[in-house]
Amino acid sequence: MFTVSNGIILKGQDLVPVREDIVVDDGKIIEIAKDAKEGKIIDVDGAIVCPSFINGHVHIGDSIIKDEGYGLTLAEMVKPPNGVKHVALSNAEDDDLINAMRQSMHDMIDSGTTHFIDYREGGIKGVKLLKEASKDLPIKPIILGRDDSFYGDDPDLAKVKIAIRKLLKIADGIAPSGFGEITPEVASLISEECSKQGKISSIHVAESESNQIESLNNDRLTEIAKGVNSNFSQLVHLTNPKANDLELVARSNQNVVVCPRANATLNVGVAPLSKMLELGIMPLLGSDNVMLNSPNMFRELEFTLKLMSIYHKSYINPKDLVKMATTNICGFEINNVIGKSLISEDSFAEFNVLKSFSKNPYLNICNRVETKNILYTINKKINV
Repeated sequence: MFTVSNGIILKGQDLVPVREDIVVDDGKIIEIAKDAKEGKIIDVDGAIVCPSFINGHVHIGDSIIKDEGYGLTLAEMVKPPNGVKHVALSNAEDDDLINAMRQSMHDMIDSGTTHFIDYREGGIKGVKLLKEASKDLPIKPIILGRDDSFYGDDPDLAKVKIAIRKLLKIADGIAPSGFGEITPEVASLISEECSKQGKISSIHVAESESNQIESLNNDRLTEIAKGVNSNFSQLVHLTNPKANDLELVARSNQNVVVCPRANATLNVGVAPLSKMLELGIMPLLGSDNVMLNSPNMFRELEFTLKLMSIYHKSYINPKDLVKMATTNICGFEINNVIGKSLISEDSFAEFNVLKSFSKNPYLNICNRVETKNILYTINKKINV
């Protein structure tokens, strides 16, 4: 048992700042109150106590080819099966892939991340490799698998259904790359089977303008409309929405993840975060491909804060931004799969203690804190 004392706690789902103590016993928060001191006392002297980060979208297999292919198009970099990434993954030795993924998870842990949602290539073997890589580490990957049987103009739907069911026995959900690679029938099978088992179905939508145009030309529907109509539980990117796309998502209550640094690196646009927030959409923030970006959420937060200000000509509320990296997951329909807690009594103890530089705790996190300024990362797997 220990107490984190004398900190500014960002408490509950809305990250309300309070000056109270947190008592932790056997990996759980048992009390939050003034002068609630039990066990070992850790006096953090006015530091910011914030829920640990969740990285909402990662391709951690890309860790084997960091910074390769810079300047190529989106399709040249990541489109299966011939993108730079997929060729590298198909040629990688298992041990090399495990070691590279493990190093990236260490990077995430060091920068205060305890959960991440991974788009896992390689079918069942790919899922097993990530589980092996994460074994014994104080970080939880939420693994979304995929299978080569999903792709093509005329897939064998019986084989697709079998592949989905096999994957869902060991993965947290299914995540094909995008609508340019799968048929509507495959999309429906994925979302239906995941829904039956209470697991995540996720897909990239509207990452590039060209993807949106191709979708409209072929089917008279945007990729975002396809994602909503197919009932995927999670939509990633939404960088280039059309017409009433965002209103459609807001009415559907589907979960959204945005990846501003990756979109910038691939030169595909800027996610309309201000509009999303106006419509009541509460997205997660993700760093996306490790080949493009470090999975450091402090970098993602600062970049997003300043990019949105200059691009949308209005300031984004830094509190809303911090929630995208922490407690917005609590509002996700699929939170039971992810299991990310917040700072509240009876929750698991998963929080960062950060050096304080200013009176605004949210700007402090987005604009000031670096990895070296993490005083503690408390995780249910870590004993202080």
